[in-house]
Amino acid sequence: MTIEFKTPDEIEKQLRQVQIVAENVMRPESRVLDDNEHSRPHNFVHMMWPQMQEMERANLEASLRRARNGGNGDRPKSDEPKKPRTGNLALVHMIEMLSWGDAGVYLCIPGGGLGGAAIQAVGTPEQKERFLRRFTEGDPKWGAMAMTEPQAGSDTSNIQTTAVFDAETNEWVLNGQKIFCTSGKLAYAESDGLIVVWATVDKHAGRAGMKPFVVEAGTPGLKIVKVEEKLGIRASDTASFVLDNCRIPADNLLGESGPKSDKESSGETKGFKGAMRTFDATRPIVAASAIGIGRAAFEFARDTLAKQGVRMDYESPRWKLTTAQADLLDMEIQLRQAWLLTLKATALLDSGGDNKLPASMCKVKAGKAVTVVTQKAVELLGPLGYTTQTLAEKWMRDAKINDIYEGTGQINTLIVAREILGYTRKELK
Repeated sequence: MTIEFKTPDEIEKQLRQVQIVAENVMRPESRVLDDNEHSRPHNFVHMMWPQMQEMERANLEASLRRARNGGNGDRPKSDEPKKPRTGNLALVHMIEMLSWGDAGVYLCIPGGGLGGAAIQAVGTPEQKERFLRRFTEGDPKWGAMAMTEPQAGSDTSNIQTTAVFDAETNEWVLNGQKIFCTSGKLAYAESDGLIVVWATVDKHAGRAGMKPFVVEAGTPGLKIVKVEEKLGIRASDTASFVLDNCRIPADNLLGESGPKSDKESSGETKGFKGAMRTFDATRPIVAASAIGIGRAAFEFARDTLAKQGVRMDYESPRWKLTTAQADLLDMEIQLRQAWLLTLKATALLDSGGDNKLPASMCKVKAGKAVTVVTQKAVELLGPLGYTTQTLAEKWMRDAKINDIYEGTGQINTLIVAREILGYTRKELK
C-alpha cells in the first residue's frame, strides 16, 4: 500500500481559489462582522454559493450512485483501477482555509451544513433526492441540525422533545425546545431551508427512542425564540427554537417509511446510531476549522516576531532556543499533529471505512491545540495581541467553540478511551 502525502492537484487548484476569498473577502470584513454580531456576510455568501452548489451536487450524485450499486459507488471496469473518492478530503482542506480567513464567516457558508450531513448519513435515496437537491439550485439556502436542549447537552439520552405519530393525518407531531442550533436563523429565514430535529418517540427507551426528523422552513409550529450573543464566531448565528404541535409529513422521518421500524423493539434504530454517524462525518470538519484558526494565529505571531528579529529555528538544539522560539515550535507541532489526525479520519471517511476513533481523536486534539495556540499567540504578542488593533484576540475567542460543539472535548476523550480499551458506554462514563 502506498501512502501519498501530496495534496491532489485538483484540491490544490481549488485551495488557491479559496485562499483568494479568505484573504480578500473574509479577512477585510472580520472585525466589522465581529463587532456587529449576526450581520450576514453577503459578499462571502454569494461568492461561495456557486462552488457549494457544485460540491453539494457532486456529493448527492455520488451518494445516489452508491445506493444504486449497493454501497459500492461507481463500479469501474475490471481492467480499470477504482479511483479513490476525495470529496471529504477536499472539504476539510477548504474548511481549514476558510477558517484561516474567518471562522465565524465560514460558518455562514450556504449549503446543507449539519442538516445535510444528517440526511446523507441516514436518509433514504428518495429523501436525499428530495431534501438535498434544493442545495444544488436557486438562491443561497441553509440546512441546520437541532439536537441540544436545555437539559440535554452531552447527555443526548435525556432529549425531551417528543414526536408522536398521528395515523389519521399520516403526520408526525413535534413538541419541545431546541437550543444552540448553528445557522438556525439562516435555515429558518430562507423558504427552502431545513432543520433536522432530533426527537424521541419513546422517552423510556433512552437513546433507542431518538429519531431524526426534517422540519422545513415555514412549517407551522416551528418558531425561533432567541439568537445567542456569543464569545466568538460572532458572525455565525446560534438559535433557539420552540416546536409547538409542529406537524410534518410521515416521510420526513429520516431513514424510515413509517412510525416504527422492524428493529425498533431491539433498540437497533437509525436514531442514535444515525446521530453518531453524522458526527463521525462532521468532527473532522470541526477539527479542520480549529486548525485553520490556529494557523492564522500562529502565522501572525511568527511573522510579527520575525520582524522583531525572533525567527523560527529548526536546526538548533532546543536548549539553544529562546523561550519565544521554543513556543513557536510547540505551536506548529500542535497544529501539524492535529492536521495529520484530521487527514487520517477524513481518508477513512472517503474510503468508506470506520472512522469513529480517528474522528474523535482529531476533534479532541484540534480542540486542545487551537485553544493553546491562540492563547500563546496573544501571550507572545503582548499588548498588541490583547487589543483589537489586531485579530489575535478574536482568534483566541473564536478558538474555544471548537473544543465544545460537535461533542465536547471530554465526551470525545471518553469515546477514544472506550474504542481503545474496548469498554461499553455503561462501563466507562
